[in-house]
Amino acid sequence: MKKLVSIVIPAYNEADNIFVIAESIKQVFSTINYEYEMILVDDGSADHTLEKIKDYASTASNIFFLEFSKNFGHQLAVKAGMDHAFGDCVISMDCDMQHPPELIPDMIAKWEAGYEVVYTIREEDKNLSKGKRSSSSLFYKVLNWLSDIDLEPGAADFRLLDQRVVNVFRNFHENEPFLRGLVKWLGFKQYAIKYNPAARFSGKSKYTLKKMLRLALHGVTSFSIKPLYTAVYLGFILSFASVLYVPYIIYAFVNHVEVSGWASVIMTIVFFGGLQLIILGIIGIYVGKMFMQTKNRPNYIIRSTNIQQK
Repeated sequence: MKKLVSIVIPAYNEADNIFVIAESIKQVFSTINYEYEMILVDDGSADHTLEKIKDYASTASNIFFLEFSKNFGHQLAVKAGMDHAFGDCVISMDCDMQHPPELIPDMIAKWEAGYEVVYTIREEDKNLSKGKRSSSSLFYKVLNWLSDIDLEPGAADFRLLDQRVVNVFRNFHENEPFLRGLVKWLGFKQYAIKYNPAARFSGKSKYTLKKMLRLALHGVTSFSIKPLYTAVYLGFILSFASVLYVPYIIYAFVNHVEVSGWASVIMTIVFFGGLQLIILGIIGIYVGKMFMQTKNRPNYIIRSTNIQQK
């Protein structure tokens, strides 16, 4: 009996990419001795993505879809797909063709060799702007420095997980999951494959600089309390530095030296006021994450699906 491979693909405003990615995957599996199912997750798209997904799903019995009630985000879309995937292994990949389907046989081969997690590392794309490459590099440096995980630069959400790993994932109910970090944190036997990203077939990237910064912030606060320690250390350093100012104050008082310059005083007040707000913000993020988690709301809501309950 052939083993079943589940393919999970989140889609947000990717109407023009659905048919292309699905047919590319179909072509790959026509060359290897495995069955496959495809789970397309519509993440609250505003275009015709859902219609395209339903049209394609009607052509084959192994094509499934999940429709979110609104946009819950890429990470939760991948999580939802994994929650409903029951193949012997599960592969998650993006819809825009930048994750080459041709890499799937190599990933499966490593899985068959005994690796329970086969993840991919994107080689640096020379066609990207210098700013985009720099921001990507900075993302991983900051994340690794502030968190307790070690992600390789270029680590992508294109990965294969053994069903045993997916079963563990189903028990996670974080409202803001950072899947790359969770995969590293889980352990198991892992193997990395490097690849050159293909050009996006249609549309534009949904990961703006703002979203990258937000993702990095989620990653850091999900796996580490180092920012809290950093705030404490910074407070001690600045408090010590302020003590060094005392001798000058005494000298000025004894020698009747006028302390002039309201600008410097205002600057000092603004600096320490801003620093306090930053520290309070760091604490507030952690408190806010606990507040949202304790509400115990569902992480995502499925509006419609063609998947039968298992």
